[in-house]
Amino acid sequence: MHKVSLLFGVHMHQPVDNFGEAVDEAIEKCYKPFFETMANYPQFKFSVHCSGWLLDQIVTKHPDIFKNMQKLTRCGSIEWISAGYYEPILSSIPSNDRVNQINKLNKYIKKRFDVKPKGLWLTERVWESSIVPDLDKADIDFALVDDYHFLSSGFDKSQMDGYFETEESGKKLALFPISGALRYALPFFSVEKAIDAIENCKKEEDSTAIIFDDAEKFGLWPETYEWVYEKGWLKDFVGAVIKNKKIKTEHFGDFKKKTKSKGIAYLNNTSYFEMGEWSLREYQTIAIEELKKRVGFEYFENIGIAFIKGGIWKNFFVKYEESNYLHKRMLYMSKFQDKMSKKSLELLYALQTNDVFWHGVFGGLYLPNLRDNAYKYLLGLEKTFANTKIQYKVDDFDMDGYDELKVLTNSFSFVFSSKNGGQMVEFGSLDKFFNWQNSITRRKEAYHEKILNPPVIQNNEQSNDEIATIHNLVEEIDDNLKENLIFDWYLKYSFIDHISNVPFNLENFKKANFREIGDFANQPFELDKRVKTFSRDGGIYLDNMFKTNIQKNILLKKTD
Repeated sequence: MHKVSLLFGVHMHQPVDNFGEAVDEAIEKCYKPFFETMANYPQFKFSVHCSGWLLDQIVTKHPDIFKNMQKLTRCGSIEWISAGYYEPILSSIPSNDRVNQINKLNKYIKKRFDVKPKGLWLTERVWESSIVPDLDKADIDFALVDDYHFLSSGFDKSQMDGYFETEESGKKLALFPISGALRYALPFFSVEKAIDAIENCKKEEDSTAIIFDDAEKFGLWPETYEWVYEKGWLKDFVGAVIKNKKIKTEHFGDFKKKTKSKGIAYLNNTSYFEMGEWSLREYQTIAIEELKKRVGFEYFENIGIAFIKGGIWKNFFVKYEESNYLHKRMLYMSKFQDKMSKKSLELLYALQTNDVFWHGVFGGLYLPNLRDNAYKYLLGLEKTFANTKIQYKVDDFDMDGYDELKVLTNSFSFVFSSKNGGQMVEFGSLDKFFNWQNSITRRKEAYHEKILNPPVIQNNEQSNDEIATIHNLVEEIDDNLKENLIFDWYLKYSFIDHISNVPFNLENFKKANFREIGDFANQPFELDKRVKTFSRDGGIYLDNMFKTNIQKNILLKKTD
């Protein structure tokens, strides 16, 4: 009897320097009980990826978890999977940094567990073929993507039971497609239904059931701690798999060594479907969901998935100017890493962590602590280039086609934007490593539609042998949220030129509904590099348009 090879893996990550209580909760509800449970089943083979910062937290502060990890590694249960140490989106950082971040995590794993990873967890499953040559340099043999990557690129569902080979510039990489069906089944279905879902992956000899997903689903997601541990789902599931004569657990690397690939594959630049939706403008996200409903679930799943797609991950840099600004400041600093100390390089790599650059079902860019942390790393780098002389530099730092004026003193880092009215977009303290200008623009998001126009809640009773995923939880809408949904029509920077013929007050400023009669608040200014002056020939609009010029001179004086 041919068995289904279950390739089971978990991915563990917390944002770098996340709140201590958030990490502690993840430890107690998820990581600790997960490895305690798995330690009782050393014959169950599975794979683990843990971002470097979190792994170091576990090694240094939670020896009980580390001990179980070591035990499971020594007995051959765990296969370690690599990625960038600080969990960057690999396609969003420079080539050299990709290799260095992967090598850094590989060396850490080798030192702590005496194994060298050959596989790669693709952070947020963001795929671009440009990363393949760099993975080759880092001695990575295979990577994990979603089956959605293949299906949206024209492959058939029946082919998703093995691995494929791809190449870029002649450098090869094997790709394993993670099963979307299993991602939504484990651990949310009953053990019996989960086992059925695995068995249904069997199509022929050497068939695989591939699941690699967030470890946080096993205890940290809503309702999962009680389900997975208190009610015993995980131990029951692992025990059922071990006893099942139709399933055998294997490691990705071992399966690849003994099995031929299913052929060559070239994939779209993509991530998982939800990420593609989140990267769109809010009205586009609503439209694509409506389009899916119109064509029907069956058509979308079987045919339309190759044609109905969202955006690419880098659209977040288009959608959110604040994200693009941070990202491009990082890229600019990366140019000077040959002049950086080892400590400064760590700041650069920490700045590349992915969480702050995007926003989906979780907070991401909207979380001020993540932005504060990112600026902490950025300003730490800036301090290494500061001296007693005031330094002025004009360049298109954020790569949007408009120059910025950057002023660096021994205590502060200032940046002024010509695209946005000569406004101050960065006011960074090199003593506190804090950006006082770290604000966020209030934008309309697709999920606001549920607040503005609440859907009719269907009385669908949930089966007592499954729980809801975070994607389909039903929440009651607080009517008070509506009045607090305020959307800005201009970016929330400083030195903004508002002109109005009605009084300003806190209330109309908060609601952004004061009457604007000038065209200076969100329009470009000309930058004179010689004298550090921003100017605009604009207008004031009443019954007629009155031509108006505004100039801003940027002058900093040294103080004792």
